[in-house]
Amino acid sequence: MLLVHSILRWAVLLTGIWAVIRAYKGVSGKTPFTAADNKAGLFFMIACDIQLLVGIILFFTSPLVTAARADMGAAMKDGVLRLFTVEHETLAIVAIALVHIGKSKVKKATDAVKKHKLALNFYSIAMILIIIMVAMIMTKGQRGWI
Repeated sequence: MLLVHSILRWAVLLTGIWAVIRAYKGVSGKTPFTAADNKAGLFFMIACDIQLLVGIILFFTSPLVTAARADMGAAMKDGVLRLFTVEHETLAIVAIALVHIGKSKVKKATDAVKKHKLALNFYSIAMILIIIMVAMIMTKGQRGWI
């Protein structure tokens, strides 16, 4: 399951980059909001949701996290355990919430310029959080590229 979660990270990053680029092009070029723009946000949201589902399964089945949850006091003093028990999950939930809120606001907006701006703002902030998470896992969590 950890391998699936690690591979899905790349799907999240790629769909997120796609959604941000589409939104940026829409804002800078003042282009209409097309079905491709909508799909970019939708695929980003779907990738995040699948990643969240796998992450929840990992949270309850991972020996590392299970051990950390058994003694949260000690886990909070250990940077790696804290990362995998609290920090990663918190950032992930905030990032995915931003993607969902952004997608909802984009759907409700009537003006193409506003749709692109909302998508750019929400998806960019979510991507920043996701990149921070990936960097933390790859460095502090010592997980590497996969």
